[in-house]
Amino acid sequence: MSAAGPTGVVRRRLTGLGIALLVFGLDRLIKLFVEKKLHLPHRQVIELVPFFDLRWAQNYGVSFSLLSATSLEMRWLLVLLTLAISAGVLFWLLRETAMAEIGALGLVLGGALGNIHDRAYKGFVVDYADLHFGQFRPFQIFNLADAAISIGVVIILARSFLSREKHEHQTGGQSAQAPSES
Repeated sequence: MSAAGPTGVVRRRLTGLGIALLVFGLDRLIKLFVEKKLHLPHRQVIELVPFFDLRWAQNYGVSFSLLSATSLEMRWLLVLLTLAISAGVLFWLLRETAMAEIGALGLVLGGALGNIHDRAYKGFVVDYADLHFGQFRPFQIFNLADAAISIGVVIILARSFLSREKHEHQTGGQSAQAPSES
């Protein structure tokens, strides 16, 4: 860093870390609110609007309850696995230079940390957001952390596909491979 302050890249990376901390903090606050102030574990459901409820759910697995931790050992293995993935996301964030990717990685990291906190301290992830249209539910019951992870991943994938299409358009659809030998 220079005496005048951090460089643009360092500022962007710090912004990404700030996004992660903001998502983590908001996730913790909302989960505490629905649990302690709204007493959602005891009420089970609070109908807000015809298509969205607050509904208490304990998720012992990861997305769609995959890798469900049914024992103490599996719980801590899942915590370690998600911590390792989060460390990889943090490493990627600290190497990235583009703000869109840094912001998206901040969303993913903050969401992952929120769910890791739940799993480590409660043994399950607190889910509460239930979007539905009649009996149709386009998503499982989720939380802010899940939404942040999903949005971050969609941004990363969309930018990846768009940059690939832009590169193919600029090169006339030809790949950058070396010619093959006959």
